[in-house]
Amino acid sequence: MKQLSDTLLLQSYHKAIELNLSQDFIKQIEEEIQERSITHLVDKKFTQVG
Repeated sequence: MKQLSDTLLLQSYHKAIELNLSQDFIKQIEEEIQERSITHLVDKKFTQVG
C-alpha cells in the first residue's frame, strides 16, 4: 500500500467498502490513510456505520 498514491488509496478504500470486502482489509487501508494524515479527504458518505 505504501506505493499507492493518496488518490488511488482513497479510491481503493471506497471500492473496498462498496464491494463489502474483508473488514481486515478495509482496516488496513484505514490505518494507511491515518498514517498519511489524509483522513480529511475521506468522503464521509462512504464511511461505515458500526
